[in-house]
Amino acid sequence: MKITAACPPCMVHRAYKEICYATEDPGLRLEVMLEVIKLLARELNPGAVPAIVGTMRDRLIKRMTGNPDPYRSVKEVSNKAALELVPWAEQYVNSAGDDFERFRRAGLCAIVGNAMEFDILGHEFKVEDLSGLLARAEQNLAIDDLKSIYEIAKRARKVLYLTDNAGEIAFDVLLVRELRHLGAEVTVAVKEEPCINDALLEDARAVGMDDEADELITTGTDTVGLVLEWASPECLKAYEEADLVIAKGMGNIETLTEYEHAKPIAFLLYTKCETIASHLGVERGKCVAKLMT
Repeated sequence: MKITAACPPCMVHRAYKEICYATEDPGLRLEVMLEVIKLLARELNPGAVPAIVGTMRDRLIKRMTGNPDPYRSVKEVSNKAALELVPWAEQYVNSAGDDFERFRRAGLCAIVGNAMEFDILGHEFKVEDLSGLLARAEQNLAIDDLKSIYEIAKRARKVLYLTDNAGEIAFDVLLVRELRHLGAEVTVAVKEEPCINDALLEDARAVGMDDEADELITTGTDTVGLVLEWASPECLKAYEEADLVIAKGMGNIETLTEYEHAKPIAFLLYTKCETIASHLGVERGKCVAKLMT
């Protein structure tokens, strides 16, 4: 997926927020911000992929500030807030009448969790909003391929589950549980190194994902989304062996739509930006379960 006119201002906005998390030194903040602007001027063109340019931006900020994980405290707060709502979400899933309805409800919880994102221009999220978003998930589902995803999941031997944000990953646990209930072997992949507020191994363990997944691995990199050329051999093996890939969040749809795939990919996300919403043909602030075959 390529950039649109909405991407440059959003990238600048997020850069400033990330720099402020990374350092309190006003002089260094200005120095880094100016370098970010130079990088964006150099890398942004009609053929640029937002997630790849965003990765370059984030690496520059981490390197220049000396802060390897600017969003660390944000991720900790997100995990805590999500875990407080997991019992409600589990009750919602467990009260379903059959396997498909359980899968559907777990999928909705996982999608709504993707709203837990910060510093995207025009997307305002507060942790106290999460319960309301969960309650309205069904009505807010703009693309609903959950039945088709379920039918593929029932037949899948192996599933690769690509996570996105910390906090959100607590709700991914519910969907991983349902995928395993259907008989699939589920490998869950998180980022190897800090990547904005994306989940790392420590976040996965904090919410109990290591107890639910058959295997918990990393992508081998700090890339926004999944860039196959930069992924670790372990992650590529899991991708190649998977009968179904569940890809959470906007970064994964930005990168994975750049490839031809020989397997079904289910994109589960909350449309937080104009570029993604326009690409999918829906409004911002919508839940999406999109199957690409």
